Amino acid sequence: MSPATGAALDAVLARAAAAAAPEVSGTVSSVLGLSVEVAGLPAAVGDLLRVVDDAAGPAAGGAGDTGGGAATDAEVVAVSRGSVHCMPLGRATGLRAGQRVLALGRSLRAPVGAGLLGRVLDGLGRPLDGRGPLVPDGWRPVDAAPPNALERQRVAVPLGLGVRALDTLVPAGRGQRFGLFAGSGVGKSTLLSMIARGTSADVSVIALIGERGREVREFLEDDLGPEGLARSVVVVATSDEPPLVRLRAAMVATTIAEAFRDAGRDAVLMMDSLTRFATAQREIGLSVGEPPATRGYPPSVFALLPRLLERAGTGPTGSITGIYTVLVDGDDHDEPIADAARSILDGHVVLDRRLATAGHFPSIDVLGSVSRVASRVTTREQRADAAHVRRLLAARRDAQDLVDVGAYARGSNPVVDAALAAGPAIDAFLRQDVEDVVAPATAWARLRAIAAASPVAGSVA
Repeated sequence: MSPATGAALDAVLARAAAAAAPEVSGTVSSVLGLSVEVAGLPAAVGDLLRVVDDAAGPAAGGAGDTGGGAATDAEVVAVSRGSVHCMPLGRATGLRAGQRVLALGRSLRAPVGAGLLGRVLDGLGRPLDGRGPLVPDGWRPVDAAPPNALERQRVAVPLGLGVRALDTLVPAGRGQRFGLFAGSGVGKSTLLSMIARGTSADVSVIALIGERGREVREFLEDDLGPEGLARSVVVVATSDEPPLVRLRAAMVATTIAEAFRDAGRDAVLMMDSLTRFATAQREIGLSVGEPPATRGYPPSVFALLPRLLERAGTGPTGSITGIYTVLVDGDDHDEPIADAARSILDGHVVLDRRLATAGHFPSIDVLGSVSRVASRVTTREQRADAAHVRRLLAARRDAQDLVDVGAYARGSNPVVDAALAAGPAIDAFLRQDVEDVVAPATAWARLRAIAAASPVAGSVA
């Protein structure tokens, strides 16, 4: 049986089972802000509901339809005595007290499998690219538990990303999770597109959470390109989508990546951005009455972040290398979401606005970036070369003010002298055109040449 035939049969059986099931219903009692309160319907957090307008006739279509007709789907986000609070998966316009609400009897599921490669999905896992229906290998609930900690493989194999500065000075391993920390407009999305084209992983799953609608097509056509899209699955929830759709988009993308990992493949999950995921949960939490805590974020945000991030990583077979952008508020790298993410992730890459404004791309602040698995995925010689170049970068940074005002006399410090001499070569190494993809072996050879050409007494090189 072909995957298409199997999927069609599953859909027929699902519709038949739904038709035979007893109807469980309640009524809308109030609509306040982003939240819809439903009375008389027993449901659990995460269940899908459908608000129907009997005056407009029965609604057509499957679960997941989100308004624009006689029905609006919603998800239960909180439960209180005698009622449930849900959030629409579409516009709340037109909802009113007294409308009938049906329980769909399940939670949100996402399509998974190799049939999704090259496709662009919306935040609920539906096709967005106009290329016809999906042909998934199956469906999975989007809210899953992370792998057992003792069943995870250790991160011990390097993962090439195609970016010289990352592959050598902030090296990644298969199954690592790290964040790209930066303010707005510093080049996070462009760097993600470079990684999508240059990674040595089998599959890329890209989640664009809360992006501007204008930027989505530009990212797909200019940054990612046909070559990158062919080996990727892209999940999009733009900034105008309801907060629950933005929240679920991150979980849909993670679920898709988990299926590739469980099939024994090495996937890269890139999410832009983790901050907008947290903002969506903040909107939901405050709407259902959670108390605001740090900078207005309710406690559920800080409980949800590790649940999402821990789902990436290695498993008994395969791996998910998680790359999450973190939009720091006012370039404050100690704001709550950045601080919480940094404590959970296995490393962080800092993008510097000063480098970006100076035309230095990618604008990676090497000295401010750390990979917590570097010692496990590099050789002793590679670590020595990277440490030597880092030492030169630190020496040049510390002496830069003196050099700028002409107060530094050459010969005063041999490390600074070597750093100034190697400065042009290091800068050229750290810069990379967005279209270039560099193999890790080539990057390490070039770094070795820089280290060998700038010896310093007492150096580790």
